[in-house]
Amino acid sequence: MTSVRSQVDVSTLGPVIHGYHENPFEVLGPHEIVENGRKALAVRAYLPESQQVWLVDPKHGFSQPMRRIHPTGLFEAICDTAFHNPHQGPSYMFRAVNQAGQQTTMHDPYAFPPLLSDYDLHLLGEGSHWKSYEKLGAHRREVNGVAGINFAVWAPNAESVSIVGDFNNWDRRPHAMRKHIPGGIWELFIPELPMGSLYKFSVKTPAGHVVEKCDPYGFAAEVPPLTANIVTDLHQYAWADEQWMASRERHNSLDAPISIYEVHLGSWRRNHSGEGQWLNYRELAHQLVKYCKELGYTHLELMPISEHPFTGSWGYQTVGYYAATSRYGSPQDFQYFVDYCHQNNIGVLIDWVPAHFPKDGHGLDRFDGTALYEHADPRQGEHPDWGTKIFNYGRNEVRNFLISNALFWLDHYHIDGLRVDAVASMLYLDYSREEGDWVPNRYGGRENLEAISFLKEFNEQVHINYPGTMTVAEESTAWGGVSRPTYVGGLGFSFKWNMGWMNDTLQYMRHNPIHRGYHHDELTFSLIYAFTENFVLPFSHDEVVHGKGSLLDQMPGDLWQRFANLRLLYGYQWTHPGKKVLFMGGEIAQWNEWDCNNELQWELLQWDSHQGVQKLVGDLNRVYRQEPALHQVDFEYQGFEWIDSHNHNDSVLVYLRRAADPADFVLVVCNFTPVVRKKYRLGVPEECWYEEILNTDSAYYGGSNVGNAPGVSAESCESHGRPFSIEVTLPPLAVIVLKPRRS
Repeated sequence: MTSVRSQVDVSTLGPVIHGYHENPFEVLGPHEIVENGRKALAVRAYLPESQQVWLVDPKHGFSQPMRRIHPTGLFEAICDTAFHNPHQGPSYMFRAVNQAGQQTTMHDPYAFPPLLSDYDLHLLGEGSHWKSYEKLGAHRREVNGVAGINFAVWAPNAESVSIVGDFNNWDRRPHAMRKHIPGGIWELFIPELPMGSLYKFSVKTPAGHVVEKCDPYGFAAEVPPLTANIVTDLHQYAWADEQWMASRERHNSLDAPISIYEVHLGSWRRNHSGEGQWLNYRELAHQLVKYCKELGYTHLELMPISEHPFTGSWGYQTVGYYAATSRYGSPQDFQYFVDYCHQNNIGVLIDWVPAHFPKDGHGLDRFDGTALYEHADPRQGEHPDWGTKIFNYGRNEVRNFLISNALFWLDHYHIDGLRVDAVASMLYLDYSREEGDWVPNRYGGRENLEAISFLKEFNEQVHINYPGTMTVAEESTAWGGVSRPTYVGGLGFSFKWNMGWMNDTLQYMRHNPIHRGYHHDELTFSLIYAFTENFVLPFSHDEVVHGKGSLLDQMPGDLWQRFANLRLLYGYQWTHPGKKVLFMGGEIAQWNEWDCNNELQWELLQWDSHQGVQKLVGDLNRVYRQEPALHQVDFEYQGFEWIDSHNHNDSVLVYLRRAADPADFVLVVCNFTPVVRKKYRLGVPEECWYEEILNTDSAYYGGSNVGNAPGVSAESCESHGRPFSIEVTLPPLAVIVLKPRRS
């Protein structure tokens, strides 16, 4: 050991003492010095809570007291260079005694080199590091045999960034980070920090304000309204869904039966033993899987499960893009949820929200004191409808953040698809804006060129990196090619929600049946454009909120007619070209409008009428899966054929659905009036027996039991331009499905 005077200028220590040094490694940690012609090592530590500190070598049993060179708690020891090898790391540790006399031995975080490579920094800067979530955020690392957590965050305009948490009393001084220049990424390795530690980033802005921000890449967070992140390792869960993952592409293909049950996890069911508290992910896994299998659903779609501060936003105002909400358990609990679904052959989609983010102070809003993730100009960066911020899709690091986030859910959680929320608001610069309140693109147009480029790149990266997964656009305009490949000019989504079909169909169904004949084109119009996109037919949560009432409540007529109309609506949805989405509660004919603070009205299932609707949905899913004609050719005109689209007087639609083998077809007849129509003649393709395989008016479903069981035989009698026909009875407000039997 040597003892020489300090070579640090105490008058320059203000930035370190107050925690706003851009590179505290210049002062803290080990520094080779030359004193009296020979090399020595100056080791400095800033430990403001310590009364005494020793530099110790536990391997050789040496210790040396450190001198306090600043009254706030900056200590220094001058020692032999053997205490630190730049290639092998430090051999020294600190032993500190605090004001209460408690003694702690610790490694020096400023003795470890930066862990981000120049290559990582280059990719992050150019916006093409598709696994940026493995570099930014908080990650367990082992450096020279010492385990700890490496923290990294992008905040290029911050004056300084520190890590604060329950391990340093939320004091920003002890763990100031180093800034990588250029790039603006701050980094620090904290040795021996345990999993489960709470943390945030303390950011000093260019204006001199200090704000605490959540980790944009944080994998877990406290249960709201608490906001700290939790150091978490997502690699510990042992997955058991290999069989599903190997066959996923078949389950998610365009010709597969895809029937999606949309769920808000916090209000599907509640834990009644805990005063209506949320079920956790593991409880939900078992109950939802059992329920979905009973009703025959192929996929679950979860409303956003990313961390969000306000429960009433339903998850659509996301703060923690990489954190599964802690309301229902840990990240490992959610991994179990997905795994259990897969083991039972149920796919899992999640709603993903890259269109906007909220202004909560601990979130992305002005993250480093400047408009970092968002546009600075409110005409581009403020969403007028939702009071939120709009991402700056033209910025490399922002695109990288979002695309990596999409891939993250497919990687660490085995998610099968992303339903992208509010795509229309991303595509148009003038979305919900008055003239003069928006900024045209460089060509003077209204299209958001950066967002379009981002969506294309998002879809390309998802499908390249995780083949067999699906992307679904909630897009409500006539934008062309949403679900067409990018190489032919499309946006690259797998599917698009058919919002036009949903709006027209519900508008038609709300009419009193006596008036429906005057609105016949509201039904037939959908087939004009049905094959321009890969459509999903949605009756989602948006149709049963904000004063609209439940689907049952939107149906006209007396009590019997309302239930019949709802069964008719579902029969029409399941037989129309397109994949299916039904929001929870619709399958039990819920009366109340959906409320995210209460569970569904499960008590209604004591009534036969509600049980009947639930049974019908189960049978619709069964027939839908069993009949290739109802799912194989959803997106080409060969899968659909009108028998009669013009009978507006009777409000009847008749059509064929054909499978990839055109000889495999079903005949669908929809009667949108409460009138029983006997001896109703229909043209059919061939002369054979037609079995009635589904009738929404069956007494089993709560109907009047009018129908054609077990079926009817065709005869050589021309009708509807066809040489053969059948004579059937059309039940009131009902759909019947008939299948040819040739032997």
